[in-house]
Amino acid sequence: MAPKVLKLEDLPIPEPGPGEVRLRVKALGLNRAEVMFRQGQYLYAPELPSQLGYEASGTVEAVGPDVDATWLGKTVSTVPSFRLTDYGVYGEVAIVPTFALAEYPVNLSYEQGTSIWMQYITAYGALIHFGKLNSNDFVLITAASSSVGLAAIEIANAGGAISIATTRTSAKKAELLAAGADYVIATDEEDLVARVNQITAGKGARIVFDPIAGKGLEALAAATAVSGIIFEYGALATDPTPYPLFPALSKHLTIKAYTLFEIVPYPALLAKAKQYIYEHLAAGDFNPRIDKSFPLEQIVEAHRYMETNAQIGKIVVTV
Repeated sequence: MAPKVLKLEDLPIPEPGPGEVRLRVKALGLNRAEVMFRQGQYLYAPELPSQLGYEASGTVEAVGPDVDATWLGKTVSTVPSFRLTDYGVYGEVAIVPTFALAEYPVNLSYEQGTSIWMQYITAYGALIHFGKLNSNDFVLITAASSSVGLAAIEIANAGGAISIATTRTSAKKAELLAAGADYVIATDEEDLVARVNQITAGKGARIVFDPIAGKGLEALAAATAVSGIIFEYGALATDPTPYPLFPALSKHLTIKAYTLFEIVPYPALLAKAKQYIYEHLAAGDFNPRIDKSFPLEQIVEAHRYMETNAQIGKIVVTV
């Protein structure tokens, strides 16, 4: 499917329906999923004309007929828990379902408040909920300069694990080390498998957290420990993804396709994830990193910037 045009339009102020609120948007957090959705490369196709956007922060200014009025005036952000064909938050206001609302710590800015849920729930679901992270686990985190990658580094550190971050070149090495990575591998310049074996004394990484897929999965399988697990949570690669059958058989690997939608639709799981994130935000273990901020009228430029892969952390749009 060909890429679609991203543009702003003036529309009438919408009214919330049952189970919905209207959010006065203050900041938007951009995500790779939104770029892929616009390009027709996401898990489902847009129904044009389409809204766009998973994450926003702001204040609730109107509620639907059956919605608890105590939401009015509250500062909230949106949890990515809806289909982009149903809701989207890009704009000065957004209609969002109440199940997607979450308050966040008052010490965070609007820009930080919109930079919490996608990154931390995604990393939490893989590393904590499914991966059962243990202290001293080796965790291999690819594309580590993304907001989700940085969140995974923070979660590994909070759990006493050892994080091995990857990036394509040495340009981001120093910043990833400063962000808390224990080791950084520049995959265009170093042998990934050899470096992981060196770091882990030949054991390999018990958990691999990868949004790239493609042919690189073969090297990741070679770098994974016996009985380890590889989480594939994205599809950034443009080449096909081969299944590494012999490494998987010989090392009893689990290769799991994963998205945060294995967590967010289930109230009990989502509540547990939120509590974990709140506790670590309060403890100072988690600090959402803003790479660059754009005004709303430059949202096209913000998307173009995301496509360069130059960012380290979250790209935010202010309203």
